[in-house]
Amino acid sequence: MSLMMVIGSPGRDQQKRTSGLTASSPGERSHATRPARILLVEDDFLVALELEHRLLEAGFLVVGTASTAEEALELAASEKPELAIMDIRLAGLRDGIDAAKDLNAKLGVPSIFATAHANEAIRKRGEDAKPLGWLQKPYSTDALITLVNKAVSRPK
Repeated sequence: MSLMMVIGSPGRDQQKRTSGLTASSPGERSHATRPARILLVEDDFLVALELEHRLLEAGFLVVGTASTAEEALELAASEKPELAIMDIRLAGLRDGIDAAKDLNAKLGVPSIFATAHANEAIRKRGEDAKPLGWLQKPYSTDALITLVNKAVSRPK
C-alpha cells in the first residue's frame, strides 16, 4: 500500500525529548509502545526548529537534525530513527534525494520529502528513494502530523 501523498508553514535542537503525552496522543501508537523516532534533515535552522517543535508537541521523539546528507546518514546509523523528514535542498554536495536513497537502502529508514522544490523532474528523480509521501512547502502542521502518523503506523 502506498502512502504517497502531496499536501500543500509549519528544529535544529538535537536534544532527545518527549512531550509526556498519553497513549492516545497522535505521536504515540499504543499503550505499550514508545513514541515514533523521527530524524529531521533540513538545512534552514528556523524551519528545522519549527518542525521539531511541532513534532514534539504531537508526541513524537525527534532524535536529531541534520543539515547535510552525510550528517543524516551518521545520525540515522547511531540513533535508529523510524522515519526521516527530508528537505531536497541541503547544505553540502549531496541533496535530500541522495540522502533519502542511502537512508532507505543502507539503513532501512524511509523518508517523507518536505520541500518547496517538487517539480515533475524532482519527483521523478525522487521515486528511486521510495518516499512515503511529499509535503509541498508551505504546508500545515495538520498535514505534517497526518502524514507522519500514516507513515509510522504502516505495516513494515
